[in-house]
Amino acid sequence: MKWFTAAFVFHVMTGTTGITAGAHRLWSHRSYKAKWPARLILAICNTIANQASIMHWSIEHRVHHRYSDTDADPHNMSRGFFYSHMGWLFTPRSDAFIAARKEVDISDLKADTIVYYQDKYYGFLSIFFCFILPGLMGYYFANDYVRGLLYLGFLRWVITLHVTWCVNSVAHKYGTRPYDPYILPTEIAPVSFFSGGEGWHNYHHAFPWDYAASEIRSDLFWRFNLARFWIDCFAALGWVYDRKIQRNVHGVPISRPEMATTKPCEDFIRHIKSGSH
Repeated sequence: MKWFTAAFVFHVMTGTTGITAGAHRLWSHRSYKAKWPARLILAICNTIANQASIMHWSIEHRVHHRYSDTDADPHNMSRGFFYSHMGWLFTPRSDAFIAARKEVDISDLKADTIVYYQDKYYGFLSIFFCFILPGLMGYYFANDYVRGLLYLGFLRWVITLHVTWCVNSVAHKYGTRPYDPYILPTEIAPVSFFSGGEGWHNYHHAFPWDYAASEIRSDLFWRFNLARFWIDCFAALGWVYDRKIQRNVHGVPISRPEMATTKPCEDFIRHIKSGSH
């Protein structure tokens, strides 16, 4: 049971990271640049999450930001909480969204070989990484394929889906709006905790180019942001660069994005590389 618990947490974290650090902050917003090792790892994590291919996810998210909470928004909060959470998946897309989707520039996504092949073979890859592989892990480590498939596969998949959907629903309704009071996205800590740092949503919609998707200040050290941690770790390995941040002074925004200089885990990575104890 302990093994399954640890493996369950691992699968939740990897899938969540594939969405937050990968499809969202890297491919949808280009808030940082990544070399192929980081892109490959994030693409695999994204496939484990099984929430649509990077190409598909990024296109719809770009539409969401351009037309947030309007008829063109794929999960428009103005149509109600349930619709923005999951109802949008079971209803026909609006004409406004279909038109907006055609306007999205995806040349950068098509030029990324990893994104291209993940999208091309997504049907097989998603079934393998999201369901078959967890079952095989359950069989190999605990001689229990069924529990691996059900707990590490299906149950984990459903939970991570709802966590992502909470960003679209809960974080567009409940919480505070300190950065832009005129939009629906909010700052809400519980959503951020479970989603790996995506709950600082008012900030993110105000400054979508910021790789941290959250204000970086010493007095906000407690803000949970797992995606930022992994991006910084990749940067320490030399796999990530040009991390954009929005400079703020006590919550008062300025308009120009700058490159990140904060390096919270570089010393840890150097320690590992040096082999010191």
